[in-house]
Amino acid sequence: MAFGIKRAELVAWKKKVRSGEIAFLTHYWIDDRFPGAHTVTKVGCADLNKLIEWGKKYDIPAKYIHHQEGYPHFDLLGDRQVDILSKENMLHQLERFQH
Repeated sequence: MAFGIKRAELVAWKKKVRSGEIAFLTHYWIDDRFPGAHTVTKVGCADLNKLIEWGKKYDIPAKYIHHQEGYPHFDLLGDRQVDILSKENMLHQLERFQH
């Protein structure tokens, strides 16, 4: 279940993904399979080759791309999420979710 984002943020992310940009979207998330994770960052790009190459930088195999609803993306969780967002200068994505 996703929550904590505004519709405009989702629309902007989808637009960037469709245009072939690497786009980041972080939101609150609850999934019993990952009890310690309270947020997820979706890193998407409609250009699959570009997304695959981005994933290689962080040792994320292409098999982990989600092809949901025409917006291919990787899901980042936990420590890896923080590490990658830090390296991408995108930590502001997490700031509002920190307590």
